Amino acid sequence: MTDSETLYDVRERTENPEHASVDDVVELVFERAQHPRTYHQDGYLDELMASAVDRYGTSPVRTVIHRVLVDGMPFRTATYNLEMSNIDGVRIGTTAGQFLNELNSQGD
Repeated sequence: MTDSETLYDVRERTENPEHASVDDVVELVFERAQHPRTYHQDGYLDELMASAVDRYGTSPVRTVIHRVLVDGMPFRTATYNLEMSNIDGVRIGTTAGQFLNELNSQGD
């Protein structure tokens, strides 16, 4: 399965109120970008997002997350018209997917 075939359990896609919304994911991405978890096994993702937010700002990062999680765009395509490197789209999309899974598992 390629990243373009991945469908995420995000509330805007599933309409399931038990699933996290894209806004929940964006909020967590920005929170962890501001306060990276130093001694956590996934702390490197927080640092990647801090770099992406510093480099591009919050609006483009938010757009990539929405395009990936809700619109089902491939990570690299999600950067279209954002003056962002494709590899950063992959990093943002990967992190957003992982944070979404984390948020959804908290509700279980």
